[in-house]
Amino acid sequence: MAGLVIPGGESSVMDKLSRAFGLADPLKAAISSGMPVYGTCAGLIMIADRVLDAIAGQQSLGGLDISVRRNAFGSQLDSFETDLDIPALGAPPVHAVFIRAPIVEEAGAGVRTLASLSDGRVVAVEQGNLLGTSFHPEMTGDTRFHEYFLAKVRSA
Repeated sequence: MAGLVIPGGESSVMDKLSRAFGLADPLKAAISSGMPVYGTCAGLIMIADRVLDAIAGQQSLGGLDISVRRNAFGSQLDSFETDLDIPALGAPPVHAVFIRAPIVEEAGAGVRTLASLSDGRVVAVEQGNLLGTSFHPEMTGDTRFHEYFLAKVRSA
């Protein structure tokens, strides 16, 4: 496998299923060996080292030196869209769709912030082979984040 995209969804269910079907340990090994992984929304939670408000027993695959908070913006009704300036992707701004999205509350020294909201909350990060966004770039037709990830896969 050259790379992996972990999509949005429900991180606690992804965790339970990955362990139930014996995928968690091989995925952790692949991440630690340098396989490029892109996590969007719940996928970001899955590759975070720390989940601040995990449900009882919830685990992540880890690898990305961040602390995340699940559903940081509220319920489904609190979903929103906004434009983000992301220098690594160039102009124009990225139209970002947030659906029950997590937020990056803390990032380690090796983590690069790619995007923040106007209030400073971090919503896109990368560290080595790992890329994560709180939002869903697949919802808008803007492929720049996916292209950015594919470049990581090609160079791995």
